[in-house]
Amino acid sequence: MQPQAVDASLCPLCGEPNRCAMEVEKETGVKQPPCWCTQADFTADLLARVPVEKQRLACICAACAAKD
Repeated sequence: MQPQAVDASLCPLCGEPNRCAMEVEKETGVKQPPCWCTQADFTADLLARVPVEKQRLACICAACAAKD
C-alpha cells in the first residue's frame, strides 16, 4: 500500500486551505507577492504538532499559526 499524497495547499493541522503563495502560484501560474508566512513566527511547539508524514510538505495556515 502506498502512502497518501500530501495536498500542499491544505494546512497539515486543520485541513483548511493554507493560502500559501507558492502553492497559489503553482496552481494559477500567476506571480504572487511574498507569502504571509514570511512575516510569521512559528514556534517549535506549533511545528511539532504537524504530523510527521506532512512535515516540510505543506504549510500551516494563518489561523492555526495565530492560535499558537
